[in-house]
Amino acid sequence: MDDTDFMQLALAQARAAIAVGEVPVGAVVVHQGRVIATGRNAPIDGHDPTAHAEIVALRAAAQALGNYRLDDCELFVTLEPCAMCSGAVLHARLKRVVFGAADPKTGAAGSVLNLFDQTQLNHQTQLRGGVLAQECSSLLQDFFRQRRAEQREESRLAHPLRDDALRTPDAAFEGLPGYPWQPNYLSDLPALAGLRMHYLDEGTSTDSVRTDQLTYLCLHGNPSWSYLYRKMVPVFLAAGHRVVAPDLIGFGKSDKPKKDSFHSFSGHRRILLELVERLDLQNIVLVVQDWGGLLGLTLPMAAPERYKGLLVMNTMLGTGDAPLPAGFLAWREMCAKNPEFDVARLIARGNPQLSAQECAAYSAPFPDKGHRAALRAFPPMVPAFEDSDGAALSRQARDFWRERWAGQTLMAIGAQDPVLGPPVMQALQKTIKNCPEPLVLAQAGHFVPEQGEPIAQRAVHFFK
Repeated sequence: MDDTDFMQLALAQARAAIAVGEVPVGAVVVHQGRVIATGRNAPIDGHDPTAHAEIVALRAAAQALGNYRLDDCELFVTLEPCAMCSGAVLHARLKRVVFGAADPKTGAAGSVLNLFDQTQLNHQTQLRGGVLAQECSSLLQDFFRQRRAEQREESRLAHPLRDDALRTPDAAFEGLPGYPWQPNYLSDLPALAGLRMHYLDEGTSTDSVRTDQLTYLCLHGNPSWSYLYRKMVPVFLAAGHRVVAPDLIGFGKSDKPKKDSFHSFSGHRRILLELVERLDLQNIVLVVQDWGGLLGLTLPMAAPERYKGLLVMNTMLGTGDAPLPAGFLAWREMCAKNPEFDVARLIARGNPQLSAQECAAYSAPFPDKGHRAALRAFPPMVPAFEDSDGAALSRQARDFWRERWAGQTLMAIGAQDPVLGPPVMQALQKTIKNCPEPLVLAQAGHFVPEQGEPIAQRAVHFFK
């Protein structure tokens, strides 16, 4: 038998893993041309994080030979070994490792790093990759494709779609650049009335003793969604903090009511308040831009004890007792005249550094006219008069920020924003108690988080 024959035996073990719900990775150990042990992935079945196919096979081989040293043995495995398994192979002093598919995320035999080429180690194991790579890779791809389909079906059954709403197909969000996070959904908040709301929730601390973890609550505006914060989220997570980034109803992966009339200032605010309560968010640093600020700046006064900081970018309060900025009025007029405006083109015009794929990601939630009710409804929703929906709440919020705010504030301004640029933000700065001089990004436009990595880095050192 040759390498291909032994890899076929490893593939049989991988298929056996599928049968019990495990990720399809299989392995065999060969001693002097004879198979002496087999293994398949079993972390779920055994409640054992070390039960990778390679480890299972190595344990069985050691028992078969009565020796933890496997000097004259070869390991055949369908997926490139991770660091744990590579270390075990080297400790066991195997003669050779042969793997099928490369693992670009955790592979420790050349993809992410190569533990087998470390000459400082006291044992070197021969390495060969790519044997039946396509067959091994296809088995994994098919498995995860089926798992995603099952998860989508479970989500559909758990969150049935209302007759008066639309839901952007999951396929529209596959492969978006820089957005690897798993979705979270809920539909049982009273204000949602059965609509499904999507949110990111990353970095949740499981250490009940820890009390210093911040929660960065990132609220997007129109016509964006949580994708807006993809450059800031990794910085917050790397600093050990939690990030929650919801998609407002009508945006992103959240459900989209068919009628423009669904949308109201007070309705969206109520949903956000209920989300904060449901997730029991504490030590919040409120991160806002555009409509994220129009709504978000009215939240802390409802529960000041939950909020520790404010990171505010190109937004305003819609108090209704002052004229709306000229730039915003021009934006609102453009939206009224061109309700089907190209979202990707809009993003590209203000962010020339972005790739075409990144700009297209902003259009992904809105495949047709029916999905765009929120984009049409939000511009005229900005409170323009004292009796407008949300105006009284915004005036109360203004008083809160002027007189009662006790947290830290970091302001960042995109200087090239023609809608909510420096004049608007300077006025807001004067409204917020103890707001220091803002960080001005000379090349940034309205969508400031697109240049948000340095802002996020500043934030993790600023908020303590």
